[in-house]
Amino acid sequence: MPAHAAQPKPPGPGEVVPGQRTETPALVEGIREAAKPDASAADAARGHLADKKSRYRIADPQRDLKPVGTTTAGRTEIVRLQQKYRGIDVLGGQYVVRMENSGSKRVVTGTSGKYFTGLKAATEPQVETDLAIERAVDAVTAGLPAPGGGGQEPELTGTDQGLVVLPKGEGVLTRHITVRGTAPATGEPVLQEVYVDAASGYPVLRYSSLKTFEGPQPFPAAGPAARAAHRSEAAADGIQGSGAKLDGTTVPLQITRDDARKLYVLRDRTRSQDTSEKNRIATWDARAKSVGDVSGTWPWDIKEFASPAPAFGKDATEAGAVDAHWAAGKVYDYYKQQHGRTSLDGRGMALNSLVGVSWYGMPYVNAFWDGTKMVYGNGDKEYRPLSAGLDVVGHEMTHGVVQNTADLVYAGQSGAMNEALADYFGNAIKTDTYGIAMDSPDSGLLGDTLCRTRTPRQCAIRDMNDGRTTSTSFLGVAIGTDNGGVHLNSTIFSGALWDIRKDLGGPLADKLVYTALSAYLTPLDGFTEGRAAVLAAARDLKLTDGQLRAVERSFNAHGIVPGWELAMGVDSDVLLAAVNTDGSRVGAGGGWWAASASNETGTEPYSVWAGRTDGSGQRKLISPNNGAYNVHPATDGKTVVWQSYQRRVVRVLARPIAGGPVKELYVARRGVGNVRVEGDIVTLDVGYPARHRHVMYTRLSDPTHRWTPVDAGGTTSLDGSIGHGRIAYTTYDFRKKSSDVEILDLSTGNRTRVQQPASAAGFGPTAISGNSVYWLAPGATWKDPTVVRRANLDGTGVKDLTPAQGPDALRAVGLTASDDALTVSAVSVQPADSRPRNESLAKLWQFTADGSPRGRVSCNRGEQSAAAAAGGRQVVWVDATTGSTDLVTRNRPAGNCG
Repeated sequence: MPAHAAQPKPPGPGEVVPGQRTETPALVEGIREAAKPDASAADAARGHLADKKSRYRIADPQRDLKPVGTTTAGRTEIVRLQQKYRGIDVLGGQYVVRMENSGSKRVVTGTSGKYFTGLKAATEPQVETDLAIERAVDAVTAGLPAPGGGGQEPELTGTDQGLVVLPKGEGVLTRHITVRGTAPATGEPVLQEVYVDAASGYPVLRYSSLKTFEGPQPFPAAGPAARAAHRSEAAADGIQGSGAKLDGTTVPLQITRDDARKLYVLRDRTRSQDTSEKNRIATWDARAKSVGDVSGTWPWDIKEFASPAPAFGKDATEAGAVDAHWAAGKVYDYYKQQHGRTSLDGRGMALNSLVGVSWYGMPYVNAFWDGTKMVYGNGDKEYRPLSAGLDVVGHEMTHGVVQNTADLVYAGQSGAMNEALADYFGNAIKTDTYGIAMDSPDSGLLGDTLCRTRTPRQCAIRDMNDGRTTSTSFLGVAIGTDNGGVHLNSTIFSGALWDIRKDLGGPLADKLVYTALSAYLTPLDGFTEGRAAVLAAARDLKLTDGQLRAVERSFNAHGIVPGWELAMGVDSDVLLAAVNTDGSRVGAGGGWWAASASNETGTEPYSVWAGRTDGSGQRKLISPNNGAYNVHPATDGKTVVWQSYQRRVVRVLARPIAGGPVKELYVARRGVGNVRVEGDIVTLDVGYPARHRHVMYTRLSDPTHRWTPVDAGGTTSLDGSIGHGRIAYTTYDFRKKSSDVEILDLSTGNRTRVQQPASAAGFGPTAISGNSVYWLAPGATWKDPTVVRRANLDGTGVKDLTPAQGPDALRAVGLTASDDALTVSAVSVQPADSRPRNESLAKLWQFTADGSPRGRVSCNRGEQSAAAAAGGRQVVWVDATTGSTDLVTRNRPAGNCG
């Protein structure tokens, strides 16, 4: 819908906005209906919903809605209620009731949120907790960048969080598993929420819960040393110290004298009303810790930053401790003074900042909120410690406010709004503190003060004044990329909010946005619901007609209008729309494609379908609909093979496209991957962990389905591909720490080792055609470009198709080949200071069989993944441009997309 299109009439008094896929309204406003004044706020709210059953269609609010928080400000009460389905939490099912309470009279003024009325999910899990944890850890492991050499396993652990119903269609019962650890290739912390289908054991949803600035027990009670630090010493509170920020400015600091340590520490209790830990602000010295040591956990041996004198010196400055402590107080006071909010949770939670965190002793240029505390990286030669940005500190602390209000799920559009609100309030605090004019072109910059030598605009991580709109800039990505675009798309929404601030002024705009966040938004809201929440809050605050029109204009200018998702254009042909799957590969060959798909709501377990790559004819259901998740299909145009996740095992199955019985080829508890088929031969990677992994093959004609390893023994083999009766694969010798690419000719049994450059240290996926073998050679680190190489089938003629450095370098993640072309899935290597953009998403690049020239397969704006060569230069892939995942194709490359 264009921005100038007529907008729906705003709700009038007592008007109801229907919800989607539910009988419960998404928004009710303009009412004044009596509620019980002598009951608790939560009981009064549930009583109202029960009394108005014909409007809300909630059968038993007392049973099915659990109070999760009540916010009181003067006469206003805001009650948040979590939906329960037969006693089980529903992800994102939250309903809000707004009331006025004068003591003798209580009136309901409005409601909003999501209550899913059509749920019919099972409530008894069929999958045991240990298997769910195992599958969750495997899924997270598979999604991490591979370490150089392909050998090191991440140290990940899973924790069961109980049963949760995903509100897709009639509902999906899952086990919620939190996976923690460190990615071995990057050193980045891992804190992911994984939802494992409780009937089949397939991970149907996963996303990171670390809220990072750039694109996770109350403390300090978590650690023995932390407890001792606060309970064993005599301390003098309320001392004013000082310190120099990283910009050279000396600022006052509220500190404490720790008599046990005979030092002054960065502990501020001036906002406490008693001797409890409420409203305490503390800054901790984490310079001895790597980022993986502090995410989602509390290091037992860290201490608050200390100084022998009240004036903290150079050490505290350079670590970012002065900035973090000063800024945390500024953010606390902003929320208290402007919005009446006591700390991040509204109840005086202690605020803890960890400063100077490294990446294995090396620079770490990022910051995050992990659900309980703020963590700031130590920076590098160009970037100061991340606490040097008041907007960064405000951003991370606002994630805590969002968590304790709307709790926007950190994925997709709701996650992008989570980021947008953190950016908005972080920058609002910075702008007001430093007196930056809102009409300055630099007013919307975030992270612009972090650099040592670059200009603010060169340094900034994001710019809310970038003018991005849904119609020209929204980047559709799968959930595995940036949590579905939480950073990539945030400035579309934050830009609209920032324009509102320019029009209305800071105090009114901030109150408006905060009201929408605290009183209207709920966890699964997207951009359109965000617009509706802000407009409803504007009416609640009695904005004038002119001010309301200014709010509408801001959203319209950024393309945030009802139905905006329908206007996304693509240059590809759709073979299967809205497959509603996450992370499943696709297959192609012999004029056919094969892909996994669910129903329109994504409720059904995935089924494998096949169809013709020219789009003709009817598609065929290949897998049985037996409640299993059927994923990662491959086809040669005659047979489809795939993996089937069932209650306790993963099966590899095969079936002819022409019809016939399903054959079971392999059964395992875990560790199956990379299934391929050509003629009579099926290959797969098996084994776990990596040092026990092998590429195996079998023959469909063998009634015993005996599996044979391709390697000669003594090595690990992986990343198998098959073509013209040959299997290509990489090997890794853990003793020698060396890698090779080999080819097994199934007709002769001969193995050919490709002649490698002396510098070769590790390899990635392979592809093989009738005259060439191709593979990916990773750089020294995961951030370096990946060289795409080819060789003749006799192992000679090794040639680099992409450079290791320079503007034409790529960071490749996958490849697929026909006899006519090689297609590589990769992102462009960007300058270190570049902001997230379309080029930072995986795109498809195509080469001729001998390696030249290079061109883009498609100019679509979103993420392009799971590519499969269909013959000639045709490729099929999963495209996320429209905001959903569609199976699409092109018969020839698009070429130059500049």
